[in-house]
Amino acid sequence: MKKWSMLLIALIGAMVFAPASFAQGSEPATSGGGGLLAIAAAFGMGIAAFGCGLAQGKIGSSACEGIARNPGAAKGIFTPMILSLVFVETLVLFTFLMILIKVKV
Repeated sequence: MKKWSMLLIALIGAMVFAPASFAQGSEPATSGGGGLLAIAAAFGMGIAAFGCGLAQGKIGSSACEGIARNPGAAKGIFTPMILSLVFVETLVLFTFLMILIKVKV
């Protein structure tokens, strides 16, 4: 019961202080923020490249494992593996293109 009461108190506290944290300040808005957009784009591209590296590693290791188990199926495994690698890399290239369009380098 103590956990629920603490959770309820925390929720009420968040609801009481939330309007003050989202209140607009008295200073005029600036038109900056291009630097933050570039930083966000860099993080986005890094995350996309990281995911691509993990996916391509998994595709390659699975293909090697399949060929090691059945060497006769190497030709049948190679083409779908290359096609899968192309699809994964295309997603990263699309991410890069969207970042270039958004940031307007």
